[in-house]
Amino acid sequence: MRLNRTLLATLLVVVALVVQVCVLARLHLPGAVPDLLLLVVVSLALVYGHVAGCLIGFGAGLLADLAPPADHAAGRYALVLCLIGYLAGLVKPDNGRLRSAAGPLLVVLAAAIGSTLLYAGVGSLVGDSAARHVGITRLLLTAALYDVLLAPFTVPVIMALARRTEYDPLAGDTSAGSAGGDNTWLTSYGASRGSKLGKPGKSTAIGGQRGGLLSKPAKGKQGRLKGVKRL
Repeated sequence: MRLNRTLLATLLVVVALVVQVCVLARLHLPGAVPDLLLLVVVSLALVYGHVAGCLIGFGAGLLADLAPPADHAAGRYALVLCLIGYLAGLVKPDNGRLRSAAGPLLVVLAAAIGSTLLYAGVGSLVGDSAARHVGITRLLLTAALYDVLLAPFTVPVIMALARRTEYDPLAGDTSAGSAGGDNTWLTSYGASRGSKLGKPGKSTAIGGQRGGLLSKPAKGKQGRLKGVKRL
């Protein structure tokens, strides 16, 4: 990932983890805890794509595994968020912008349910039966409810910040736009030259002759002009 992406993702993950551990976990809400870290991973994956979402999810999950008061095996939540970030990044459109607000909410809902199931499934493999005592159905309902209610206040802001780091002067879209700008500049320059040649006081015959020479499709000049446009 680029440096601006890495700095923004690191800052958002650290802030989300601190808020989740120090504030949300102390609210003692029934069932699951609102997963602000999951919302950060999903939001960044929707803008950056599946590769960056996978890396950000793994780093955020590993940090959550090591941060106190974590009482589960290290790497468990890293695996969950890595998969969630990868799958959420696959939903990213080609232009990087979603058409409606319902799309991110559906992704958040699916991520909340999927992360709860994955976390409980991995826990059953390593002998953690905490989900059975609480009730997997209750965990699914509360996790989905809390994350969906929290998403409108966090996901749009995070996605807007992530889009600001997407400017790349060497990207294809920008280069295409600059090529179009160069062509426009050449066209306007030719038009201005033609208008200057047609001003009163100048020889219109010479101006018409110059215009005819400029518009004549000479093979050598056309090849050189094409080469310049390619550059």
